[in-house]
Amino acid sequence: MAENKISRSQVVAVLSIMVLLCLTGNNNFVPVAEAIWLTIPSSGTKCVSEEIQNNVVVLADYHVIDDANLQHPSAIAARVTSPYGSNLHHNENVTVGQFAFTTSEAGNYMACFWLNSNQQQSAGTTLSLDWRIGITAKDWESVAKKEKIEGVELDLKRLGYVVQAIHDNLVYLKSREADMREVSELTNSRVAWFSIMSIGICIVVSALQLWHLTLYFQKKKLI
Repeated sequence: MAENKISRSQVVAVLSIMVLLCLTGNNNFVPVAEAIWLTIPSSGTKCVSEEIQNNVVVLADYHVIDDANLQHPSAIAARVTSPYGSNLHHNENVTVGQFAFTTSEAGNYMACFWLNSNQQQSAGTTLSLDWRIGITAKDWESVAKKEKIEGVELDLKRLGYVVQAIHDNLVYLKSREADMREVSELTNSRVAWFSIMSIGICIVVSALQLWHLTLYFQKKKLI
C-alpha cells in the first residue's frame, strides 16, 4: 500500500515559497479578497472599481443590510461592466446577488449599485460586497475533493497558485511600466519639439519685427 511521504524537495519548496510570500507580504502582488460595505444613496449610483489583469477569475457576493427593516430590506439594482463598457452582470429588484466571470481584457472593472426607481425617496441603504479575485476566488475544498489531495499536497498546490499569481502580476506590472515609459518618452519628445518650434517662432517673429522697424525708421529717415 502506497504511503504519502513528504520529500526533502517538497519541504524546501514550501519553505522557499513561504520566504517569498513573507518578502512580498506588504505588496499587492497577489489578488486578495475585498469585503466592503457601501452606502447607496437615496438617489444616484454607488460604484466601486478594481484594476484587474487579463484572464483572472472574479467572484463577488452582495446583499442588502437594512437594520430598520430586516424582513423586507430595500431592493437594489446592480450592473458590472468591463474596461470597454461590456455588460458582464445586470440584476434588478434584488436584495441578494452574485456575479462571476473571467476577465478577457486588462483594465478597470466597475460594479455599480442603485436603488430601484420606486424606492428613490427612501433613506440610503447599506450594501455588503465580498469581492474576490484570482486565487481567493478558487474553491479549494472542491479542488481537494476532485484531485483527492489534502494536507501538505493541498498547501503546495495552493502555494503554487500563489507563486503563479505573483509571477503574473509582476509580468503585468512590467508591461504596464513599459507602456508608461513609452508614453512618457513620447510626451517628452513632443514637448522637446514643441519647445524647439516655439523658440524658432520667437526667433522668426523677432527678425520680422526688427526688419519692419528698420524699414520704418529708414522710411522716416531716422536712420
